[in-house]
Amino acid sequence: MSHPFADELSFALTISEEVEKLAMSYFNKGIEVVEKSDGSPVTRADKEVERFIRDALATKFPEDAILGEEEGPSDGAAESNGRTWIVDPIDGTYNYARGIPIWSTLLALEVSSEIVLGMIVAPAMHELFYAVKGQGAFKNYLPIKVSNIDRIEKAMINFGGPNRILEHGLWPELTEAVRLTDKQRGFGDYLGFSLVFEGKSEAMLEVGVKPWDIACMKILVEEAGGGFFDLSGGNSVHTGSCMVTNKHLLQDFKKMFVKEKVSK
Repeated sequence: MSHPFADELSFALTISEEVEKLAMSYFNKGIEVVEKSDGSPVTRADKEVERFIRDALATKFPEDAILGEEEGPSDGAAESNGRTWIVDPIDGTYNYARGIPIWSTLLALEVSSEIVLGMIVAPAMHELFYAVKGQGAFKNYLPIKVSNIDRIEKAMINFGGPNRILEHGLWPELTEAVRLTDKQRGFGDYLGFSLVFEGKSEAMLEVGVKPWDIACMKILVEEAGGGFFDLSGGNSVHTGSCMVTNKHLLQDFKKMFVKEKVSK
């Protein structure tokens, strides 16, 4: 019996093979890196992978909107059906350009403001993650679950760029997390998140990010039995920050990183 979004998942998994080939065709080939207006790096691979995904989506789901890192939002006409595909063609461009294998292509589907599907394609690491709402989370087609560690002093926390954590005024919170947890690792990009989905770490902190960086992470951690929150205390992928955790430690980390808001 097919589940909701079965067609969408089939589509995502089918294009993953082509995405993998396209992205790997430039990896470790000394590809040129250009700096975008916001200072972030971009390569020919970023542009070609996003264009390929956009073309495939336009053919298969022509009524859906697309939000991508390189080309931005699609024309407004598609917004009316409440479905938006969110694309990051090469997440970890800095790693990609320097021959470091920790990079991935990220794809998510948002329906009526809820993320219902997510996929991570990390070919240089031989990893594929995907999740659909209500169907569980999977790595290389096998189910995955977050850990059952329920004491913060036994937990491992991952985090993205310390420079961004510092810029966002969260150094005291990170220092407290380092003091309280057992292990700390600066695994950035998809890897910091995927270790939580797989139960190999308990939390991942990321700030200074866009929806395409974290949309698929939300559905993956939720379907793996964990939790997601943004640092304003909600659970949006559009506020520029997030933490993913296992369920047992979600409140501990939330108290640590979500600053109290003064009521108006």
